[in-house]
Amino acid sequence: MSTRSRRQTAGLVIAGLLLISMVPSVLVPTPEGEEGPPFVVLLLGTVLGLIGLVAFAFAWRGHRGAMRVIAAALIINAILTLPAFFVDIPAGLLALAGFSVLVTVVAVTLMLAPQRTGLPTSEALR
Repeated sequence: MSTRSRRQTAGLVIAGLLLISMVPSVLVPTPEGEEGPPFVVLLLGTVLGLIGLVAFAFAWRGHRGAMRVIAAALIINAILTLPAFFVDIPAGLLALAGFSVLVTVVAVTLMLAPQRTGLPTSEALR
């Protein structure tokens, strides 16, 4: 167990919000005849969200390895989002997909940022 920096805590909170938003995706399938993600992608998003939330509980208690599990869940979900940029879908869905990927990058970057140690003071060098 270790302490987290403010950056890591901010990334963990953002990741937690993303994970919570992923869980109910399977409950809102794409209506028949409309453009949107396939059901299997929504199901995977829900499963990844649940796995990430379990890891979140451990990460919040200071387990650094759990942060890597959260990062993996978010990155896999972002990869599942990428086909949206190559098909003809409504602009709102495309914007949501882009926002999701951007927030994922921010969360993972902050969460996995190394802790900074301050510069040694003159007293520490003595």
